Amino acid sequence: MKIQTKTWSLPAQDDWSTPFAEVLLGQLDLRPGLSILDIASGHGIPAFYLAEQVGPTGTVVGIDASRSQVASARAIQRGELPWLRFECQDMRAMPASLPAFQRLTGNLSVMFLRPNRFEAMRGLLDHLEPGGQLVLTFPSLGTFDSIWQRIDQEMGRYGLVIERERLAAHVAERPSAADARGWLERLDMERIAVVEQPLEVVSGFGQRFLQHPLLRGGFLDDAYECFDDQRLAEEVMTQVSLDLKSMTPLIARRCVLAGWKRVSTSER
Repeated sequence: MKIQTKTWSLPAQDDWSTPFAEVLLGQLDLRPGLSILDIASGHGIPAFYLAEQVGPTGTVVGIDASRSQVASARAIQRGELPWLRFECQDMRAMPASLPAFQRLTGNLSVMFLRPNRFEAMRGLLDHLEPGGQLVLTFPSLGTFDSIWQRIDQEMGRYGLVIERERLAAHVAERPSAADARGWLERLDMERIAVVEQPLEVVSGFGQRFLQHPLLRGGFLDDAYECFDDQRLAEEVMTQVSLDLKSMTPLIARRCVLAGWKRVSTSER
């Protein structure tokens, strides 16, 4: 009787992490035996897939600053793929004892490198071997522009000056594809690729919009933070949520940045 073994493909039911992981894998040079550091590993997309692909001759280390995410990933792993391990680490300040890897990946990771993204990126390269590849994904500037424009419009109707300024600052702080390319060029990476692909997110109106698991965390929460008066925030945001038609389609920009760390002449 043939024994069925578990496979670790990207979960089809995940409509956020998986689409971003797909564009990451489209740029990643992946093969058996590689050592990979996966930052902002969350609950394991795509760390489990990466571990299955590199096999027992490879190594995958997933790091995340959230203890609960690390615990969740370990619970899913349940002792399988022993060459994969998850650790609680801040990717902006990784210990010098952490070795260098042949690949450095990070799905939906760039937003967590703030406030000093370029400096954090430079620190990451200390853990990438010369000749190794870096591949990271993030929702780039322009993601959900229709939402931000509608919130700004509603704030204007209420005569909210400070809140509009705060919202504009939140939106402007999000990195663009051009920013990403600039970082890699300044870091003297080679074979640089920066690609954007659209992703439509579907939502209902009202509370289904305001509590949407993809829209709320990291996106709508930013809008709520613009208000000192949270009762006013709820009033404004409720009006926005009832006007879904003017915001549809809800488009995210999946951005993947990839590059290779140069090998110095002395190392060749």
